[in-house]
Amino acid sequence: MDGKQLFYERRSVGYFDKTKKIDRQTLKNIINLAVLAPSAYNLQPWRIIVVESEEEKTKLQKLSYNQAKVTEASHDLIIIGNKLGWDNSNPVWDEMLESVGGNEKIVENSQKAAASLYGCSEKYQIKFAESNASLLAMSIMLAAKEYGVDTHPISGIDFEGIHREFNLKKNEELIMTICMGYFDNSKSLRPPRPRLDFDKIATII
Repeated sequence: MDGKQLFYERRSVGYFDKTKKIDRQTLKNIINLAVLAPSAYNLQPWRIIVVESEEEKTKLQKLSYNQAKVTEASHDLIIIGNKLGWDNSNPVWDEMLESVGGNEKIVENSQKAAASLYGCSEKYQIKFAESNASLLAMSIMLAAKEYGVDTHPISGIDFEGIHREFNLKKNEELIMTICMGYFDNSKSLRPPRPRLDFDKIATII
């Protein structure tokens, strides 16, 4: 799909066809395309829980204030950011060492900079997790549309409840969930509401 068309056609779909499921290969293709999203130092401090079973979807729905689309969707994604993804335990640093031809000084300097920028406080660790994983989330929604799959991001959720019930780690930050599936054509979407344009949101200094 043309890039410009992709932006215009992506919608937050509130109604999914329960009879149509995303096949496993399409799901993998979407995620494998979406991970081309940028991240700080290419650290990719994120992971995804793919909620597929009806039992787990029902559990997630209860923690999403009983929104019907959670169980109507083919799959739900729980988008998670790693607050400690900047530290030296991240295996991406090893890949970076290979990519710079084994120059340890370059990697060490990058690690020090990342620790200084993102590890200096809990607030900055949260910002690190949220900003990077949010880039992935938007990329997933665009990649899904490229494969003809519809989505709906949700932040109206019980963050603490999902963190607990889906066994997120202490260093992990729940970013949002995303419903994925195929639009129920027996329903209709309202026309997209207008967006604020450049002149209303941008300031040139």
